[in-house]
Amino acid sequence: MDDVNLRAFGRPLFFVMMALLGVALLTLGSTSGAANAQQPTVAIATVTGTPIGPYVVVVPDQEQINVRSGPGTDYPAVGVLVSGELAPAKGRSEAGQWIQIVYRGVEGGLAWVYAPLVQVFQVTSLQIVEPPPLPTPRVTPTIDPTLAAQFVLEVPATRMPTFTAPAPLVIQTFEDGGTARIGGIPVGMYITAIGLLGLFGAAITYLRDR
Repeated sequence: MDDVNLRAFGRPLFFVMMALLGVALLTLGSTSGAANAQQPTVAIATVTGTPIGPYVVVVPDQEQINVRSGPGTDYPAVGVLVSGELAPAKGRSEAGQWIQIVYRGVEGGLAWVYAPLVQVFQVTSLQIVEPPPLPTPRVTPTIDPTLAAQFVLEVPATRMPTFTAPAPLVIQTFEDGGTARIGGIPVGMYITAIGLLGLFGAAITYLRDR
């Protein structure tokens, strides 16, 4: 009884498994056909980069450099390039000290950088470019003469000292009149005589007191 039921149940299971296997084979066949249908029948174009041409790169030892509207420091700065930044080059100044580069955001899309601050590649293909005119200052600086005169210091002229010769020195001279005399007798004799008289009087006075 059990064998009969097992056989009756096994046959339907076998047919179900065969049906699933067939569905699986059909699915694989359709997927393979779709994949084969998507294969291109023509050659595929190869994408290649467009050559950039001459270009400049900011040297590594510069953190950033100025980008100017013309080849010279008299032209205003219009932007900067940082260290290692690359920019296409379009031309150079006559002396080769300035390089014209493509710089977006400015009028004409062109600006200038100082050549010693960048590395220039393919420089031989760069053409000399005429520099643009220098910008005219909006205000011409003027000096107020009255205001300037307040800061002008008048330095008096230095006069050299003048030398005035002194008056001639007059030396008084005295005539030698000889020895003074009184009545023809020299004064010294009078003085000596008076001295002797004094001594004589003193001696007499001394003798009387004894």
